[in-house]
Formats: sequence, C-alpha cells, structure tokens
Amino acid sequence: MKEIIQEQSVIYFITKRVIDVVGSVVGLVLLSWLFLIVIIAIKVEDPKGPVFFKQVRLGKDEKEFKMLKFRSMVTDAEERLKELLKENEIDGAMFKMKKDPRVTKIGNFIRKTSIDELPQLLNVLKGEMSLVGPRPPLPREVELYTAYDKQRLLVIPGCTGLWQVSGRSNVSFGEMVELDLQYIKKRTIFYDVTILFKTIKLLFGSKDAY
Repeated sequence: MKEIIQEQSVIYFITKRVIDVVGSVVGLVLLSWLFLIVIIAIKVEDPKGPVFFKQVRLGKDEKEFKMLKFRSMVTDAEERLKELLKENEIDGAMFKMKKDPRVTKIGNFIRKTSIDELPQLLNVLKGEMSLVGPRPPLPREVELYTAYDKQRLLVIPGCTGLWQVSGRSNVSFGEMVELDLQYIKKRTIFYDVTILFKTIKLLFGSKDAY
C-alpha cells in the first residue's frame, strides 16, 4: 500500500491541497448563515452546553488531532457511552446506535443531514483533514485494528469518502475498510470531485445517517 501511495503524482497531492483550501474557505463563507442558525438552535435547546464538540481522532500515521463537530448529543455523552457499548449495532471497531438516547432534538436533525460535520471545514483548512479521504477513527477504535485495518491511516483523513456515498451507516466496519483501501489505491482528482458531488447530493436527504 505504501508503494502505491508513493507512486501517486506529486501534482495530485498539490492539487488536492489547493482544492481543500479553496473548498473549505468557500464552504465556510457560503454556509456562514447555516452555521449561525445551527448555533442559535443548539443554544436555545441547551443554553449552558457548548456549541461545538471537540474529539480526539487519529489522522495520517496515527497522529492525534481534535476534530470539530456541532454538538449533537448531551454534554455527558462520552461518560454515558460505556453504558451503551453493549447496544452497538455495527460489527467491528466502531460504535453505531440508530436510536442513541444521548442525541438531542436538534442533534437528531443535524446528524441525519450531516450538518453536524460542517465545522470540520476548519480542520481541512488547518491541514489536519482533507475534503475527501477515510474518516478519522477514535484512538479506542484503532486499538482494535489489525495491521490490515491500519492501512486506512496511511493518508490524511477526510470529511467524506467512498464509504459515505456507498451506504454510510448501513455499511459494516469490514466493508468500510475495503472501501477506504479501494479509494486509496484509485484516488485521483476526478475521483475526489466525483465523491464530493455525490456527498453534496446526499447532504440534505440522507436516509442512512445516524
């Protein structure tokens, strides 16, 4: 896999970074009105809680960074997770629960529409993430990874990727790994743009997100 990554054109990596910077800046400007609405909605529902949720994730080569999201859960969600792990509805090193009791009312909406992920445009601008790439996992998830699974950490993680436009929450962990490795092997600028357009199409009408 490392050999495949090295073989990919330097022009691809430069162009990809330019698209990331331009795309994140344009996105932040054009969606500023939506950010304001979501911030107000979160504060109205829970005036004392924070608007943003910062979570440690692992990026390229297992480097830690703090990924941003609009807060879609109660403030003690992380503490309550231990009680819910037995309710996990997906196989492998991830936690998914369709009717997660920790999700707030506004959180339910912004999660289904993926609006909660939009603050990650700031992570993209900082170079911690790309617009397209494998989703960054939690450290506790990577502890359960095999050497094969860890290949998805050889590249910069993304806001969206092949598995998100291929079934999202209905895709198993094993299938997600295969889709990520498929993307890493085949990635080109055209491939990235195609995934971005598919993501935009799904953004406000995804039935598979939770």
